Amino acid sequence: MATIRHEISIDVDPKHVWAALRDIGAVHERLLPEYVVDTRIDGDVRFLTMPGGNVIRELIVTIDDEARRLAYSAVEGFQLPLTHHHASFQVLATDNGRSTLVWVTDVLPHDAADQVRPRVERGAQVIKTTIEQHHPA
Repeated sequence: MATIRHEISIDVDPKHVWAALRDIGAVHERLLPEYVVDTRIDGDVRFLTMPGGNVIRELIVTIDDEARRLAYSAVEGFQLPLTHHHASFQVLATDNGRSTLVWVTDVLPHDAADQVRPRVERGAQVIKTTIEQHHPA
């Protein structure tokens, strides 16, 4: 299994970053407003509607408030040829009262990592920008 690990600094207090991430029904508003047009929750399943109408179905695996960690698995609606996807976000506090967002994504097949990595990196940058605009330092 290929693992993609990406860290990005966010100039916002960790409690605000975590509040945006753990709001699993508001991805289209609080995290990726240009990339997700709607989010719907049905139990432990999250449905993300993309601008072209594609719907990604994700299983929310855990929301851990103490560790500020969210884990999920995309199970349907991939635009890539994936047989497995599991990812997690974790918000870490930095010494200066800001945050580090750690996004770890596991995918199969292994060679899909080359296509997934730039999406993770771009997504992390959009998340950073969106959160910083809504919660300035």
